[in-house]
Amino acid sequence: MQKDVDPIETQEWLDALDSVLESEGEDRAHYLLTRLARRATRTGTQIPYAINTPYRNTIPSAKEARMPGDLFMERRIRSIVRWNALAMVMRANKRDPDLGGHISSFSSGATLYDIGFNYFFKGPSDGQEGDLIYFQGHSSPGIYSRAFLEGRLTEEQLDNFRREVDGKGLPSYPHPKLKPDFWQFPTVSMGLGPLQAIYQAHFMKYLENRDFSPVNQRKVWAFLGDGEMDEPESLGAIGLAGREKLDNLIFVVNCNLQRLDGPVRGNGKIMQELEGQFRGAGWNVIKVVWGRHWDPLFAQDKSGIMQQRMDECVDGDYQNCKAKGGAFTREHFFGKYPELKEMVAHLSDDDIFNLNRGGHDPYKVYAAYHAAVNHRGQPTVILAKTVKGYAYGESAEAANTSHSVKKLSLNDLKAFRDRFDIPVKDDELNNVPYYRPDPDSPEMVYMRKRRESLGGFVPQRRINSKSLEIPALSAFEAVTKGSGEREISSTMAYVRVLSALVKDKQIGKHLVPIVPDEARTFGMEGMFRQLGIYSSEGQLYEPMDSDQVMFYKEDKKGQILEEGINEAGAHAAWIAAGTSYSCNNVPMIPFYTFYSMFGLQRTGDLAWASGDIQARGFLIGATAGRTTLNGEGLQHQDGHSHILASTIPNCVSYDPTYGYEMAVIIQDGLRRMMQEQENVFYYITAMNEAYVHPALPEGDAVIEGIIKGLYCFEENSRKSKLKVQLMGSGTILNEVRAAAEILRDEFKVESDIWSATSFNELRREGMDVERWNLMHPTEEPRESYVTQCLKNRQGPVIAATDYMKVYADQIRDFVPATFISLGTDGFGRSDTRKKLREFFEVDRYFIVVAALYALKQDGLVKGDLVAKAMKKFNIDPNKPNPLYC
Repeated sequence: MQKDVDPIETQEWLDALDSVLESEGEDRAHYLLTRLARRATRTGTQIPYAINTPYRNTIPSAKEARMPGDLFMERRIRSIVRWNALAMVMRANKRDPDLGGHISSFSSGATLYDIGFNYFFKGPSDGQEGDLIYFQGHSSPGIYSRAFLEGRLTEEQLDNFRREVDGKGLPSYPHPKLKPDFWQFPTVSMGLGPLQAIYQAHFMKYLENRDFSPVNQRKVWAFLGDGEMDEPESLGAIGLAGREKLDNLIFVVNCNLQRLDGPVRGNGKIMQELEGQFRGAGWNVIKVVWGRHWDPLFAQDKSGIMQQRMDECVDGDYQNCKAKGGAFTREHFFGKYPELKEMVAHLSDDDIFNLNRGGHDPYKVYAAYHAAVNHRGQPTVILAKTVKGYAYGESAEAANTSHSVKKLSLNDLKAFRDRFDIPVKDDELNNVPYYRPDPDSPEMVYMRKRRESLGGFVPQRRINSKSLEIPALSAFEAVTKGSGEREISSTMAYVRVLSALVKDKQIGKHLVPIVPDEARTFGMEGMFRQLGIYSSEGQLYEPMDSDQVMFYKEDKKGQILEEGINEAGAHAAWIAAGTSYSCNNVPMIPFYTFYSMFGLQRTGDLAWASGDIQARGFLIGATAGRTTLNGEGLQHQDGHSHILASTIPNCVSYDPTYGYEMAVIIQDGLRRMMQEQENVFYYITAMNEAYVHPALPEGDAVIEGIIKGLYCFEENSRKSKLKVQLMGSGTILNEVRAAAEILRDEFKVESDIWSATSFNELRREGMDVERWNLMHPTEEPRESYVTQCLKNRQGPVIAATDYMKVYADQIRDFVPATFISLGTDGFGRSDTRKKLREFFEVDRYFIVVAALYALKQDGLVKGDLVAKAMKKFNIDPNKPNPLYC
């Protein structure tokens, strides 16, 4: 700090500030300081940079909103919740010590949750949707414990924590898929909770601005760990929340200063670091550092020496103080300065140890929540300092091993029981019994009344909403009738389908087109003017292309969500829209269109969460395929997104070639998700290669085959000794068709051509049939759909796709003939489509060679014919394997 060259003048300035604060208040002082700063800046003077406030509570004790409830009663309830959460985990591990469980995270956050449950978390009622709460995943035992007290869960369910297979247990963490009427959001994949919470609040404002829901006081609460904030997704979108002034969003960061293995910032201060990041992003920051036991010491701190010591200590120091007790704290914290040590001379070591952190003080937490819910114009983050393993004794409290603790020693258990006045006898402690007071006890009556006043129990999840009326397939005639002689891409066909849906009077307004920053790439710019791009502030400028037909139009009522160069954010917005039926009782139909390479690969964790959260909607992987996106190279060319899609059980995936296939798939998906309300979502790939699209063939069998994943596109009735069955999907189906002509004209081999719209769906159906046969050994075996299609067909089967060989190879077990699959294993690279397909060995010539080789395997032709074909097509038998290139 710079030396004070004129202390008298300095004191005069300070006295003047004190006088303004005392006589005219904070607002006047803030105004004067702002004016001084502006004047200094105008003259070129550098203003001292400070984005952090001192290491103390943001809300002074004199300005705290007072908690109106019964503190004693609430402590009783909180104590019982703590006990049953501990008992549930310990009892589960007595039965099987490998089950695991977490108790330390909830122990640190119990007060943070309790104040929310008692005063702030709104439940859904007849006239109002409830708050949306992202509970910290590792705190699930505490949420179950409270639900047990409320009578929503049974003792049997608690005793089956982490034992779900027999249908009587509870999932380890928040999982809507596994407990669909309870958990709203999966959050234990750290970083996804905060990201999704931001876009959930963003989407709620979108619904309000588009008049789907009234402007109301609903809040999105996200409970997070301070260690979790190191995930890039945790902080990656806080700028959006600040920019859009999402005052319906509240983050509560449980700052217990510890992550899984040790301190979050042993050499720094995580609360100060987060304060700077959030404040810089435009958030309202409320720090809850110290509990009310510190208030008398702050009142004594006239010189600021205690504040100085708090500001200079690092988190590693604070962890030591809490882990090593009052005597250590007296010596190492207060003992650094004699004046400071004298301030606590009247306190015992126990008194010093009990100087509480703010996150464990219900009065401080209530004041922070009250300020947050009443703040306007900014999102709020509450940084609450707590102790990990709070009240669990020397073995767990503030220890580096706290996160993994799942049981207490008998002595620590006794101490915990005594501290929280749990009526369990010594001889019962080994069994760690649950404790639930009688339903008419004061505690239970009080708890019920608090929840009744707030609209009902939380968490709870709506399973279904109203169904939407889906248009008939005839609504997509612009696509199903074909493109005539015009060449178009399947991406263009998709945009035509989307345009038809947007115009539909029944569901058009429910569509939510979502793009990261590639609408023009996908040919969607025509929707800018028609639908508008959603902006919370509208359009405050005249776009430079305003004189053009398809100008860039932002609008508060805009329908398109364009989320910038942010695939994770766009996917999170898609999840918010895809779960709107549950979260808002307003079914929406999201179509998120992206470079396929930057979808499931880049946001795979969110795709998996989409399945868990039971999202409904369409993911469109555009510019798909390893050889379709010529010129873009290794990081842009996708040959594996369908493999990734196959790993998500409720993701239904397709690789259509033609527009009519796209229309049939989307219309059937709408039926399943929006009419029948099935909990599935669709991944559909689209290409940017242009070619002629035929009209939808007549007959229901084609539509059924498209949906099941396979149909005969072109059946050859000509008699021949040599015949093959050729399969393809996406743009490679056109290579298959060209190969069929070569086989016929040059080798006298006839072909049936099959369009395989989904090898993933074919595999799932085949596996289901195999399982049925295994489970019913005395009954007539069933046949898979693939077997039914091919069993009466002549010749071997060759399948070619623009994806890895394993994609088509999934149906090998169900093909009743010799089977060869061709695919694009290896890294992509820049070149023309023709050269790429030659390199990856999926072009028409390799398909011909593969067909001849399959006939050779069946003993129908000789090997020299295959060799002759390779020579004819200039295929070097010693060319490197593209997998290793």
